[in-house]
Amino acid sequence: MDYNVNLRDQIRRAYLQRGLCQPRNHTFPRKKSRRFIPVWFNEFGDWLEYSISKDAVFCLYCYLFKTNNGEQGGGDSFMKEGFSNFKKKDRLQVHVGDVNSAHNQTESKCEALMNQEQNIETVFFRQSEQTQCDYRIRLNASIDCVRFLLWQGLAFRGHDESIDSNNQGNFLEQLQFLANHNKEIEAVTLKNAPKNLKLTSPDVQKDIIRAAAIEMIDLIIKDVGDAFFSILIDEFRDISVKEHMSTILRYVNKTGHVVERFIGIEHVFSTTTLSLKVTIDKLFSRYGLSISRLRGQGYDGASNMQDQFNGLKTLILKENPCAFYVHCFAHQLQLTLVAVAKKHVQVTSLFNLVSRVVNIVGTSLKHCDLLREKQEAIIFEALHNCEISSGRSLNQQIDVLEMIVDDGSIEQKCEADDLLDSIQSFEFTFTLHLMRTILAISNELSQALQMKDQDIGNAITLVKICKQRLQVMRDNEWDLFLKEVVSFCEKQNINVPNMDGVFIRRGRSRRNTKEMTNLHHFRVDLFYAIIDMQFQELNDRFSDFEELQGLSELAQKLVETKKNIVYSLVYKLVTLALTLPIATATVERVSSAMNIVKNRLRNRIGD
Repeated sequence: MDYNVNLRDQIRRAYLQRGLCQPRNHTFPRKKSRRFIPVWFNEFGDWLEYSISKDAVFCLYCYLFKTNNGEQGGGDSFMKEGFSNFKKKDRLQVHVGDVNSAHNQTESKCEALMNQEQNIETVFFRQSEQTQCDYRIRLNASIDCVRFLLWQGLAFRGHDESIDSNNQGNFLEQLQFLANHNKEIEAVTLKNAPKNLKLTSPDVQKDIIRAAAIEMIDLIIKDVGDAFFSILIDEFRDISVKEHMSTILRYVNKTGHVVERFIGIEHVFSTTTLSLKVTIDKLFSRYGLSISRLRGQGYDGASNMQDQFNGLKTLILKENPCAFYVHCFAHQLQLTLVAVAKKHVQVTSLFNLVSRVVNIVGTSLKHCDLLREKQEAIIFEALHNCEISSGRSLNQQIDVLEMIVDDGSIEQKCEADDLLDSIQSFEFTFTLHLMRTILAISNELSQALQMKDQDIGNAITLVKICKQRLQVMRDNEWDLFLKEVVSFCEKQNINVPNMDGVFIRRGRSRRNTKEMTNLHHFRVDLFYAIIDMQFQELNDRFSDFEELQGLSELAQKLVETKKNIVYSLVYKLVTLALTLPIATATVERVSSAMNIVKNRLRNRIGD
């Protein structure tokens, strides 16, 4: 009984196949002038066993199938302690009892266990080939429905799944759709399936879902293999107010491609550093991942993640100093833009004004219809995304606000009139064009940083290019920019102040700013020096390596030409650089997807 419940029948069968323990030639010791008589083996030989060490007899049947029948048949004497009162031989016959005794019930169970004709596996294989074929068709149909609903992120069950229901839910309706378009499926599913084998119950659906999840995770873990990897982690709260931790693995696969794979959501009772670390340890243990192979950590700027003394990154670094921490590049860019914008009163006023325009134009259906009549893009979406790209957008704002002044409530008229005065000012126009230019440059960098296959070397290069473009604008394009703004204002009849007193002046400082990333333990210059030394040999011997762009293409080319075996050190260094996380955009998308999969109407769905 100490074995797993699924193994007990195998253990019982092994005991029965081994046979009874009946040492007939043993010299049985006397106890109080009484001893075991070997002839009893002949009288009770189908169940009686003798233990030399305990000098007691047992019942094999009752030992294998223990029954709780109190003192009936000697109680536990023949199962646990052993019976040794040999002067009372009649107790052996009492233990056997009548036809319905506990002993005879266990004997029947042993006979049934050894009878292969009654084994469930035998019964299953006895089924006709047609029955097995029908079962496979029925199962495959349910699996196809589950896969479709999982892929689309749809709910499975309906409010009313009874036969008379007009809508039985997505799963049953999808299965009915398959049956209506496939005669082979229709013949064996739903109403044509056995009542106890329809394969449509919620338990069956969940079993298929778990199997799909296990298969997917196994594929990802096998794809990782023994390669180095990084983790991207984010915490969020779902619609049912449960705290979760989502995890992404970033690694270079066997073909040399950088991939980021979502491996699951873990429910955490708190978002403290220790709680997250324990959850990560359990995750690694479950999937057989070794923290010694961890080479990177990627988080946002939360204090419990990146705190220098008690943060999650610090706990992992204490256990593995090679797991370098990289603050999300895209998050750093956002923080930089917000911090700089807050330093300028004019920029802050611009965004406040944008919010007011969004509120007054976007909250009224009538005002939105005015915009549609002019066949222009919806103005509040353009303002919200800071994508005002021409004077026509500004003209649309002015036209709609003028209509509100002419035809609107007193409060709307006052608000619109105030907004018109602000929009039709040189300060607003200048700041609007300036932010459009700056955000256009930084948006390209932001989109590039969020690419899944981005590497740290290329990311640093992109940051430098963005800084150079901004510096060129300050040094060489400022006068041209001012002329464009002045020209636009003149066309729109906006008063242009004396340019000598313009409120934002060109910066003349050429100080080298601090890099956006600060990799204390990873010297990129040294890394590229090693790469250059080894890569020179590749260039000299293999001309097809000269046209490669970036480390990602280099890794793929090395694997494709099997040079990763010859130049194993180069390939290892390349994969290390590619493994380091750049941005947490992938893990951030998990919480966005959860808002779709687990919404207000399905807040009790499993994780």
